[in-house]
Amino acid sequence: MNFEEIVNRITARFGEEMILSQELQDHPHSITVTSENIHPLCAFLKDEEELYFDQLSCLSGTDDGPKAGTLGVVYNLYSIPYNHHLMIKVKLPRNEENVKAPEIATVSDLWKTADWHEREAFDLYGIHFSDHPDLRRILLPADWEGHPMRKDYEAQEYYHGIKVKY
Repeated sequence: MNFEEIVNRITARFGEEMILSQELQDHPHSITVTSENIHPLCAFLKDEEELYFDQLSCLSGTDDGPKAGTLGVVYNLYSIPYNHHLMIKVKLPRNEENVKAPEIATVSDLWKTADWHEREAFDLYGIHFSDHPDLRRILLPADWEGHPMRKDYEAQEYYHGIKVKY
């Protein structure tokens, strides 16, 4: 199944408004979708017999910067039996200081590998994955301040009295 056929299956199931844009220059080709339906979309892509995206090879957080006002999540899906790929991108509104973190539904119940990847995106970008079974820092200590991959991150000079070298 090619990219156009996959997009047609998605729009037939969820409607044209689900896909905000398509990028044919990306490899694999990508779609940008609304965040509200990410879990039903991913469940459909995994469970639909002719699509069967059985592998989430990577989930990454992204930061478009304070001027753009968005953070993002990128899902790289692969179907081993059908040998087709799809990249899904989601944009989330950037939160300001003392404002709730951007939130998107977990897909860790669909692909076990999402558990670690979502915790990494939470730790490094501050993206909250609702209904995640164990959303806590995975790379940094629990009391670390901020999210170091964000473009507006201000590195702390000391951690527990020890000077942090960057």
